[in-house]
Amino acid sequence: MATVYKNFLSSDVVNTRTLLHESIPITGSIVSGTYGGNAVNIGSEPHIKTYSHGMFESVYDYPYLSSSANHIFDVAVGYSGKSSLSSSTNSQNAKKINIYNQMAQVLYGYDHTGGIREFDEDGDLSGGAKLRECIFFNFSRLLYKDEIKKGTFNLHLGTGGHATSASAAEGYSELIKIYDASGSNQYFVNSPVGEYGILYATGSDDANWGSIETGSEESKFDVAIKGGRGARVGLLFYQAGIAVISASCLLPEISGGILDNSLHDSLPPHASAHGPHLGGMTGYAAQLYDNITAVLTGSTITAASDLIRHRVADISFSNTTELNSAIHFCRVNHNEYNYSANPTYLTGSKIRVKGNNRKNLPVSYVTQIGLYSADRELLAVAKLSEPIKKDPTTETTFKVRLDY
Repeated sequence: MATVYKNFLSSDVVNTRTLLHESIPITGSIVSGTYGGNAVNIGSEPHIKTYSHGMFESVYDYPYLSSSANHIFDVAVGYSGKSSLSSSTNSQNAKKINIYNQMAQVLYGYDHTGGIREFDEDGDLSGGAKLRECIFFNFSRLLYKDEIKKGTFNLHLGTGGHATSASAAEGYSELIKIYDASGSNQYFVNSPVGEYGILYATGSDDANWGSIETGSEESKFDVAIKGGRGARVGLLFYQAGIAVISASCLLPEISGGILDNSLHDSLPPHASAHGPHLGGMTGYAAQLYDNITAVLTGSTITAASDLIRHRVADISFSNTTELNSAIHFCRVNHNEYNYSANPTYLTGSKIRVKGNNRKNLPVSYVTQIGLYSADRELLAVAKLSEPIKKDPTTETTFKVRLDY
């Protein structure tokens, strides 16, 4: 092989950045219905993994004990210590506050006093309404890769009574669509974990800002919304792959939520041996609860996560893989690299490839290119698909691309 080293000029190296996107659909049947489970005691599905600490549960695309299972996302609920719901008599009150504080300090950081910032409804951190009761969807890195592509997130959530016997949220009589409107050009960068956008909800039957239409599922979301986007119901952290959704999306307007009051007035609350449940599901006729507040205060985190998970009709977004490349142009002039230091290049002190004719020009065959550090430590080797002939009559430029 050659022993002559050649330095790159600044114009010989070009750095590029390419973003690759992949569409990720997560159906409600995978989240809540594909692998069955007990119709009364939800959470027994074999693709749902619960933990003894009881602070969140994990959703898999296949029974999680199988080697073929892939982790999709974790789901949990929590509220701020400043929330009106916080009470020492609540089920897992301390853990729910800890979940909220953990997510807030990681995603939102600390204020000038050293206190944990609460999630801000409009994202500007200057004051205003706070998101103090939240549902957390923490997506697997396997799905979102480097980040969720801005402006592609959609989540359809069942809010009304369960109209059919289906076990997934497609059976709900009413749905809302939660999405990151204008996320591609209107987002915030004041988070320790990168960029995030505001999540909006449309499709509620609240007459003050839109109503669900009859017909196909898609037409339900073709509604005129005040301000053109809908109600602010959460935050989406793109690089962290976490959706923070306000519990207001499952509350009637009279209780500070976004849903129509008339629907929930028709569903009186009930309790059962299984604890409070979020209403209308077939198989839960004796366990209706028309207020997510009861679920947040009276249920464990795992039970609340189960009930919310069963209201997910589908989730979809596009992920992003950032591919960085360094392209090296290896320019070989006519008088360079015409010989080789490989011992097989010579036979009997003669250049083997000259055919024993001294008058023939020296010739070599390029088979691979080595890239070295400044102190001549080999860093990478590029191999050619076939040997390239090199002699004093030719000049060649090899393009070596390093992806990382």
